[in-house]
Amino acid sequence: MIPPIYVKPYVKRQKNDANDAEAIAEAASRPTMRFVAVKSAEKQASGLALRTRDLLVRQKTQTINALRGHLAEYGLVAPSGTVHLNRLQAAISHPETELPAAVINHAQVLLDHIEMLAGKIDKLGAELRAGARQDPAAKRLMTIPGIGPITAMALTALSPDPSTFSKGRDFAAWTGLTPKQFSSGGKERIGRRSKMGQRDLRRLLVISAASVVRWAIRRGADQSGWLGQMLARKPRMLVTVALANKLARIAWALMTKNENYKNPAFA
Repeated sequence: MIPPIYVKPYVKRQKNDANDAEAIAEAASRPTMRFVAVKSAEKQASGLALRTRDLLVRQKTQTINALRGHLAEYGLVAPSGTVHLNRLQAAISHPETELPAAVINHAQVLLDHIEMLAGKIDKLGAELRAGARQDPAAKRLMTIPGIGPITAMALTALSPDPSTFSKGRDFAAWTGLTPKQFSSGGKERIGRRSKMGQRDLRRLLVISAASVVRWAIRRGADQSGWLGQMLARKPRMLVTVALANKLARIAWALMTKNENYKNPAFA
């Protein structure tokens, strides 16, 4: 299998079945062409569990925002986040509330829906954590600082075969954590992130890096280390993306060499 974006340059003039077949044959004959590795049924099942959980999380977030927006019209304002739902629920169930009965009933429907989604998310999360404890590759990935069970399972299920990439930098580029290049005439122009590859995997890597950066700032990062020097010179979000790129390269090395993470400070 070949990504369509790699076949498009070989399509001559107008697009039709004959030109598409000729372009596919021409692209497949190129010695440097990159092909898509076929995944096993087990990997596809793990990926389905991750995508299902991600869908439920998005639905839960949408429902929470809808509830906050509806109640804000009646003067009940709560900060964003799941932890502040109790404030809205207490205001709805208060015996002296001035809200109309219809508003209370509809808000309770949304609260019940949020609770149902939270239960399903917890159940899927427990299944993924149990699978991560049984998967040798996921257990090795969880030795990386910031990589938890969900991210480890995503790396094993959503990423292609590590042997597809010749080095960790290629894997990090596939995840879209490298900047776009607009270089010409010997002058390098670096743009925003390319955002190529698997979107969910890139998001989880950025979240993992953000947790490491937040913990380093809270406890005081060592100024002699790479992370401390970056935080002293660069914006926090830029450092987070750079660390996510580094986590992707480390993950590729562990998946390729079948080794556990070794702290470079102790090494």
